[in-house]
This record gives sequence, C-alpha cells and structure tokens, in this order.
Amino acid sequence: MPATATNGVLPPDSTPSITPIELSFPLPKSPNTTVHLHLTNHTTSLLLFLTTTTGEPVSTPSSLGSFVYAMPDRTNTRNVLSTPLYTRESSLESATRLAKLLARKMGKPVYVGSSISFAGGGMGGTVEEEMEGFERIVQVVLGTVGRSGEARNGV
Repeated sequence: MPATATNGVLPPDSTPSITPIELSFPLPKSPNTTVHLHLTNHTTSLLLFLTTTTGEPVSTPSSLGSFVYAMPDRTNTRNVLSTPLYTRESSLESATRLAKLLARKMGKPVYVGSSISFAGGGMGGTVEEEMEGFERIVQVVLGTVGRSGEARNGV
C-alpha cells in the first residue's frame, strides 16, 4: 500500500524503497488546480508520475501524457542525457524539462511520466504559472526524497 500524504506532509516511515508515495498539493497561483504525484524512490533511480486535476467536471478523458528517462552525464555533471520513452506532444517538453532537472539535482537516473496541464490555472496557464508550478513540484520531490536521494519527512 502506498504511503499517502496531502500538502507535502509525509508519514514518518518514508524511506527509499519500492513502496510508492502519493502526494497532492494545490498549484501556487491556482488553488482550484491540484497536482498529484506518485513517487517511487529506488536506491538507483527515481520514478515519478504527475497529473493535475481541477474541481470542474471533465467532458473528455485526459491523455496518458509523456514518459521520459533522464540520467546525469558522468563526464560532465552540468549535462543531463534524456530520451522520451512514450510521447504526447502536449506534455513532452514539460516531462523532459522536469526529468532533466531532477536527474541533475539528485545525481541519479529519473523516470518521469507527466500529463500535467497548467491550462486550468487561474491565469489560463501563463509562463509564470508554469514556472511556479515546476518550482513547487521540484521543491516537493526534493523535500520528500532529499537532494542525495535519501528520504526525509516533510517538504
């Protein structure tokens, strides 16, 4: 059973394992939009799935999104290598950026599946909303697993 938390507060027994952690939190400028994370912190890699929901009813099902693999370059620490494993044009750029950023900050391979959408945000998905959403996602992930890949409680 996955460890479940709301607003970035984790139970005290969250350690690197194959047990997934599920988190949800509102976007900074869009309290009606909630980001949902499904995070599995393996010793050698990180597996992260992301999606967003709004309080409004959905008329069509959302797409699966893109799935991207990224790993730090051992010869150049500022460089990160990535490859898309499954692509959806609407989410490929954001999934790739997030995978590369997390791989560089954590120093280990990262798999990111993402169908997040900032279009339902308070300002309609502006660049500022997207950047603040990414910052919050990275903050929550790093706060959950720590920069070195070790689990920590809280955000």
